[in-house]
Amino acid sequence: MTSSLPRVAVIGTGGTISSWAQSSLDTMDYPEFGAKRPVDEILEHVKEARQVADPLPVPFRSVGSTAIGPADWVELRELVHATAARQPDLAGFVILHGTATLEETAFFLNLTLAIPQTVVLVGAQRPASALGSDAGINLVNALRVAGSPLARGLGVLVVLNDEIHAARDVVKTSTYRQHTFRSLDFGALGHVDGDGIHIYRAPTPAHAPEGEFSALGDIVLPRVDILMSYAGADATFIDAAIAAGARGLVSAGLAPGLVTPAERVAYERAVASGIVVVQCTRAASGRVGRRRYLQEAGIIAGEDFSPQKARILLSLALARTDDTAEIAAIFARC
Repeated sequence: MTSSLPRVAVIGTGGTISSWAQSSLDTMDYPEFGAKRPVDEILEHVKEARQVADPLPVPFRSVGSTAIGPADWVELRELVHATAARQPDLAGFVILHGTATLEETAFFLNLTLAIPQTVVLVGAQRPASALGSDAGINLVNALRVAGSPLARGLGVLVVLNDEIHAARDVVKTSTYRQHTFRSLDFGALGHVDGDGIHIYRAPTPAHAPEGEFSALGDIVLPRVDILMSYAGADATFIDAAIAAGARGLVSAGLAPGLVTPAERVAYERAVASGIVVVQCTRAASGRVGRRRYLQEAGIIAGEDFSPQKARILLSLALARTDDTAEIAAIFARC
C-alpha cells in the first residue's frame, strides 16, 4: 500500500537529538557519559514522526558534532546526492545533527548541494531521553518542513524551536537554551505551528540547488584558519596558522572589523606572501563593509558572515581560485 505521506530520507549523524543519557534529568553530562542511538532507533522512539511523513532512515555517523568537520561535509554531500539519485520519489531530506557545528554543516551544504529536494538540518538542546526534551518535536517539525512544497526553493534549512531558518543566516547563540538558533540580522524565514508551515520571507543570495559551488565535482578543501582579535593581540597566532599551512585566514576582528596594530602588520605581511585574508568581526551581528583600507590592503570584507561561515566560504573559494578579486566577488554575491 502506497503512503500518502511525503517520503523523507532521514540521515543520522548523531548529536544531542540522538543521545540517550543515564538519567532523564541529565541534560549536561550525556555527551561524555551517555550513548548515541542510530537513526532507525530514534525514528522508532519518536512514533509521531510517521504521522507526518514516510521516513527512510539513512545511517551516516553516530557522533557529537564536535567530531564532524570538512571531510565529513564532503562525504555527507556525496551521500545526499547518491540517495537522491537512488530514490527519485523522495520529497526531502532531514539530517539529524549535533548543534555545536550544525550551522557550519548546513552552510556548506547550502553552497554545494545540487538537488531539488528540500534539505533540513535539525538538532536538539536536550537529549532524547531527557524530561522535557525538544528532540521529538524538532524532528517532527523538520519532517513536516522537508516534505512540504512550501519549503522548496528556499535552500538548505535549519529547523528548531518551531522556527525555520536559512542556513546562510542562522547561528547558535546560547549554550543550553532551546531558542539558541537565531538569524540575528534578518530573522527567521518562517514558523512551524500546529496549523501548518508558515513562510514569511525567502533568502535572496544564491543557495541550493543553485549555490555558488553546486557544480563542483570532487571537493578538496584547503586549510583556512580563524584568528580572534582581543586587546593587545599580536602576530603569534597569525604566524602559527601560516606555518601550519593555511592558504587563507579569517580575522574575527574587533567590531566593526578592526584589528590591533600588530595584527595589522601581520595580515599585511600574509597578503604580500599570497595568503588570502578575510576580515570579519567577533561581534554577534553586523556587516563588515568594503572600506577603503581593506581594499587598498588587498583584504576581503567578510560582509555579514560569522567567522566560522566565512571560513567555509573562503575554503570553497580557494578550491576554485587564488584570485583575490574573484574571491571578493564571491563573498559579495553569496
